Amino acid sequence: MDASSQITELKGIGEKTAALFHRVGVYSLWDLMTYYPRDYESFKEPVSVSQCCDGSIQALRLSILGTLELRHVRGLSILTGFAGDETGRIQVTWFNMPYLKKTLRAGSLYVFRGPVKKKGQTYVMEQPKLYKDEEYRKLISKMQPVYSVTKGLTSSGITKMVTKALKEVPEYEDYLSGMDLPLMEMNRAMRTMHFPTNYDEVCEARRRLVFDEFFFFIFGIRRFKEENSREINHFPMMEVSQTCRIVEQLPYKLTGAQMRAWQEIMKDLSGAHAMNRLVQGDVGSGKTIIAVLALVTAGCNGYQGVMMAPTEVLAIQHMESLSRMFAEYGISLNCVLLTGSMTAKEKREARGLIASGEASIIIGTHALIQDNVEYKNLALVITDEQHRFGVKQREILAHKTSCTPHVLVMSATPIPRTLAIIIYGDLDISVINELPGERLPVKNCVVDTGYRPKAYEFIGKEVRQGRQVYIICPMVEESEGIEAENVVDYTKRLRGIFPAEICVEYLHGKMRPKEKNEIMTRFAQGDIHVLVSTTVVEVGVNVPNATVMMVENSERFGLAQLHQLRGRVGRGRHQSYCIFMSGNGGKDTMQRLSILNRSNDGFKIAEEDLKLRGPGDFFGLRQSGDMNFKIGDIYTDAEILKSAAALADQIIKEDKALLLPEHQAMRARFSAYMQNQFGEISL
Repeated sequence: MDASSQITELKGIGEKTAALFHRVGVYSLWDLMTYYPRDYESFKEPVSVSQCCDGSIQALRLSILGTLELRHVRGLSILTGFAGDETGRIQVTWFNMPYLKKTLRAGSLYVFRGPVKKKGQTYVMEQPKLYKDEEYRKLISKMQPVYSVTKGLTSSGITKMVTKALKEVPEYEDYLSGMDLPLMEMNRAMRTMHFPTNYDEVCEARRRLVFDEFFFFIFGIRRFKEENSREINHFPMMEVSQTCRIVEQLPYKLTGAQMRAWQEIMKDLSGAHAMNRLVQGDVGSGKTIIAVLALVTAGCNGYQGVMMAPTEVLAIQHMESLSRMFAEYGISLNCVLLTGSMTAKEKREARGLIASGEASIIIGTHALIQDNVEYKNLALVITDEQHRFGVKQREILAHKTSCTPHVLVMSATPIPRTLAIIIYGDLDISVINELPGERLPVKNCVVDTGYRPKAYEFIGKEVRQGRQVYIICPMVEESEGIEAENVVDYTKRLRGIFPAEICVEYLHGKMRPKEKNEIMTRFAQGDIHVLVSTTVVEVGVNVPNATVMMVENSERFGLAQLHQLRGRVGRGRHQSYCIFMSGNGGKDTMQRLSILNRSNDGFKIAEEDLKLRGPGDFFGLRQSGDMNFKIGDIYTDAEILKSAAALADQIIKEDKALLLPEHQAMRARFSAYMQNQFGEISL
């Protein structure tokens, strides 16, 4: 048994349990060992009711007072009552846990643990966890790992299997041994990340594991650049009158930054070497029109251009807007759409047009890189940043043509330039840092949960005026030990609050692609008024009619990601609003979130966030999740990123094929990394 073995080889994991682990992305023992806790719980001595603190998670040793009341509101069961000690009483509430009414009798003594809030003169605890006194005593002063879970899979169940895997899988030889780097030994770091004894140990272990993630990512990028950066331009292109016509006839004037980016792209397309460029632009800065100009240039020069979108709905939207634009400006290029949900006949017809060269511009999703798609003369590939470390996709597309095509990567992530140069080291960078003048700035407010009734009132008013609303929650389902709003339960609650004529639906990444597409299409068409979602909408769909974005538990997100989410609204002619709801009203939290009040500039926000987020700030949702990092965050871990890049650059100079005896352990780990990331070894 080794790290590449399937989890079913571990005693205690049968097919049923394996299917649950698959739902959270765990297939191999390596996946299991690197399925790190998303937080840790420290169990402190219980306090009395008189010692309660508003807004904190606390443990209280209480007796049930009287009978608990059970009621049902629109399919949601709500169990409420009181518990107390000699110093006072507290109201307790559970949602969708009706069975507790039978088990919790008056006088029963438990340790209640959960978030305490003060409403008027009464303390309230919602959804507290219950422990028998002796059970809780065993947990005091220990750091317990808390994992992201799914229905049927508990945090304690994951803990048990991780313990087994760490015992049974042989240790790796540390590829950094012998190097003078102040980092924890690799195997120890992996064990410590799951089972630390204190917070300092977590920080030290995490530092080492983040370094590994960054090092192999950057090493792979640098090798790719070494091998591909000087590719000859086999598809030289001239500027065409059609692009000039589009620029002149647009209902708005391109900003100086847009024109600069377009000139840089045109210079690449007509230059001696194949383009490998990143266009980095803030949300709403107008990157799409630059992509359109590049596609038109390719088509009018007699070549094919491809644009790969992260979702089917967005691909369809791109197709529709291109078709409208071409009809309006008299551009006679044949556009074809190719997505996974099309019928077999539609796909066959689309593939035929692509193979014959009749289709000059092809819009689609990952269906564009399937084996059965052949191109006549593919010269330009435009991808979204979701396909980043698009190294893999770019290689597949490059192999579909006799020569390496031009590559353009579009990114809405506002990464400070110093970090962008490291992360996107294989790409030339164009930055669009101006917003179109006709856009109304989004109005922002940062509030605590006490504002929620007013927020709902405001949302209802906007919907009645014909507008639509996004509400973002950090979680899909209720998770053990994590106090955060979740999409499924939140949607049920909203349906009980808003009248029946307001359609409330939810969307999350674990839904089947067909379900996600259906929901996003209905929202785009205006059939859904309020969409409760995880951050999957970050790259979802363009809905100009959406005017309100409310983010629950906003303290759990990085500022850059909050700014990305904010970019989902403010796309139409109506005034848009963003409500950042914080479940933690602490001074530091509010100070950090207030940056969003002061600025709509994503690059400025990213720089500020970089200054504010210290090394202990890593239990919020990661901001750089598009780059396949499990725990690393390019903002929080900027210094580690720079150190990893320095080592990667040194190794590339000395021994890029990793053939030297002292690099054999590194070679083995890099092979395992490539296998895990891309299903193939690339050495």
